[in-house]
Amino acid sequence: MEFRSLCVLGLGYIGLPTASTFATHGLEVVGVDVNRRIVDVLRNGEVHIQEPGLRTLVQAAFRSGRLRVSDRPEPADAFIIAVPTPIAPPAVPSATPSAPQGPSAGAARADLSYVRAAAESIVPHLRQGNLVVLESTSPPRTTVDVVAPILERSGLRIGPDVHLAYSPERVLPGQILRELVENARVIGGIDDASAGAGRDLYAAFVKGEIILTDATTAEFVKLMENTFRDVNIALANEFSRLAERFGVDVWEAIDLANRHPRVSVLRPGPGVGGHCISVDPWFLVEAAPDLSPLIRQARQVNDGQPGWLVDGIEKALGGLRGRTIAALGLAYKQDVDDLRESPAIAVVRELAARGARVRTYEPNAPAASVEGAEAAPSLERALDGAEAFVLLVDHRPFRALDPALAARHMAGRIAFDARGVLPRAAWREAGFAVHVLGAGGGHA
Repeated sequence: MEFRSLCVLGLGYIGLPTASTFATHGLEVVGVDVNRRIVDVLRNGEVHIQEPGLRTLVQAAFRSGRLRVSDRPEPADAFIIAVPTPIAPPAVPSATPSAPQGPSAGAARADLSYVRAAAESIVPHLRQGNLVVLESTSPPRTTVDVVAPILERSGLRIGPDVHLAYSPERVLPGQILRELVENARVIGGIDDASAGAGRDLYAAFVKGEIILTDATTAEFVKLMENTFRDVNIALANEFSRLAERFGVDVWEAIDLANRHPRVSVLRPGPGVGGHCISVDPWFLVEAAPDLSPLIRQARQVNDGQPGWLVDGIEKALGGLRGRTIAALGLAYKQDVDDLRESPAIAVVRELAARGARVRTYEPNAPAASVEGAEAAPSLERALDGAEAFVLLVDHRPFRALDPALAARHMAGRIAFDARGVLPRAAWREAGFAVHVLGAGGGHA
């Protein structure tokens, strides 16, 4: 199939780069977002997302005349749905005998309201021969059981009249523009013709291998990828807790274990964040709670890691009430501005809830704040008068933090390293007591 026009619904971390990339490869693209502020920012020549190279790409797409933005969809040859699929509040077990008490009680659930709304918004614009692609990470069978029935309200049949496919994004923040083009692309069709239509669309710019399958398999593949990572991070985090118990430095132990040719233990940390790894495994637990006890347990380990870290800080300080602590980093991973589901924010909230005076600094989003804490405009201001600091995100400025600078600004000399990146000897020489996550065996 040949596609000349495209409508992309959702201009977030995936939708905006995708729309801009298609526009710079010759398609006429309208990018749609219901958030009017985002539309206005883009129309003013700015971007609302920090991603290397994105501003340049978006501006090139606008200059080409092939990218426009709007707050409502328009007719096109193809539609891509790239809206959020957050987790809804967990179902809390009830004391009422008639309430659900099964294995799914207490599990997080997928909020598909944005997907439904996006699908409904394009129904009036569908016409014979269109292709609709869902990119939003979704529970298995969302394309078949949720999106397809909505689109058929147009009077067109999915398959014979309108092609429908699922194609998950598989990119890493900080490398989105490169990986969007170079990574392999899985496209799952509602039928073979839909999968082929999806291949023809993405072939406009994808250099990686394009693999065709069915829609539900493609949905499952995406969830498998992030669940694999979540379970392995949970294992590393559990190792960090065990190391504390046994008096072992987990960082040394991991380095030694990884010298085995078939072992690759990941690095522990304060938890798991971002919109993918911390969310997607719950979709499998929701869909089949009786078959996913390991996945659920991994999620609970990672969700519990911020509290475990705060327990260690409280123990080391002999209490938190009234203590002034600088929290360095709020993003969910290093060198990005993405705060979604960030364990660093969970740590800050817990510190504040236990009575600490917390001052935060996020270099990639200086205006970011957490309720109950003070947002500092600079690293120096965050450290001013602090009795201790906790490094929550290993951003480049924090990895290069000079102990002498910290000593000049802080009232105390206590450092908590939740990422295992501070050079311990240098910090000790500057008079700091360094507490490293999972290194409670006297090595810190």
